[in-house]
Amino acid sequence: MSENRAPAQYCPYCGETNLWPHEESHGAWTCRDCNRVFAVRFIGIARRSAPPVTPAASESPTTVAP
Repeated sequence: MSENRAPAQYCPYCGETNLWPHEESHGAWTCRDCNRVFAVRFIGIARRSAPPVTPAASESPTTVAP
């Protein structure tokens, strides 16, 4: 997996686009509007969860009288 991804487009804290690479940390960005330093990291792809299965009316168990 590549660590070379597209740069951040906006600051996740203030929403501004005045971002510069942070010199002290690889992959980190400095927002010059709010002075925060942050990093964006790709974790992985989430697995889709299957929708819950509900039994149809015809599949419900029937009781048989003796």
